[in-house]
Amino acid sequence: MDDSKQNSPVSGQRAGVQAVRAPTLDELGPRFAAFVAGLRRPVVFFDIEATGADPIADRIVEISVLRVSPLPVGIEPARTWRIDPGVRIPSEASDIHGIHNADLVGAPRFADVAAELAAVFADADLAGFSITRFDLRILQAEFVRAGRMVEFSRARLVDAQVIYHQREPRNLAAALRFYRGRELFDAHGAEADTVASLEVFAGQLERYEDLGVDLESLHGLSVQHNDAYCDTGRRFAWRDNEPVFNFGRLRGKSLRWVASDPTERAYLRWMVEGNFDEDAKDIVRDALRGRIRATARATARSA
Repeated sequence: MDDSKQNSPVSGQRAGVQAVRAPTLDELGPRFAAFVAGLRRPVVFFDIEATGADPIADRIVEISVLRVSPLPVGIEPARTWRIDPGVRIPSEASDIHGIHNADLVGAPRFADVAAELAAVFADADLAGFSITRFDLRILQAEFVRAGRMVEFSRARLVDAQVIYHQREPRNLAAALRFYRGRELFDAHGAEADTVASLEVFAGQLERYEDLGVDLESLHGLSVQHNDAYCDTGRRFAWRDNEPVFNFGRLRGKSLRWVASDPTERAYLRWMVEGNFDEDAKDIVRDALRGRIRATARATARSA
């Protein structure tokens, strides 16, 4: 493959998907135009897809950037890089972003495009959705691993997720106001909260006609956000259909590996005796007996 082609941004967010057109300033409205008019330097909006949710241990597989410039005023077309992370992409991550190991054959490593990306972020402020929690942290970690020091400490940050959560509260009082049109009095009193939760659920059934009224479908919907984790306390997460540690010094390590290492098995015995949820202890007990839990999908495949 031609190196110049390999290291250049790819159009669109995924192969075979049409490039996403950035809106014009007029389409974004006068308040955004006022925001741009007040800029002293460009703002880079960016988003990252990765091998997992750990900004330190995981690796970038795709990054897209879009620069908004004050002089001359304009929104540059989005540019996207596919990146070989140098490690296997867990199936759970591929299920989320749709990028598989085969999609990255021949793609550059982060170190190969680090200089080009550093130039994009140079002398710019940063914006995006959840960038302060994840994207900026994993980007900084990748630059460090590539041996390129990029100065982000002076960049001003705009995180649309933080603004969203501050301006649109996601609590019981807000839900009661949204679904039932009344205020919650005596908030955090157990009885008032219990009655409010009943009203909120009834309001949801009224508003969303496609929402099932059978308990099984409602259960599936309610717990699906925990599907990435093996236990209620989220001490273990699924990776490649098996548990990995999600806390402490072993974060990111496979439970299978820990259980097979004589020097680490003491840590598992400590967990069994420690202050952990019982379902997490059951997972550890099984591992100590040589049985490693698997996702239902993996179990069905092996049946």
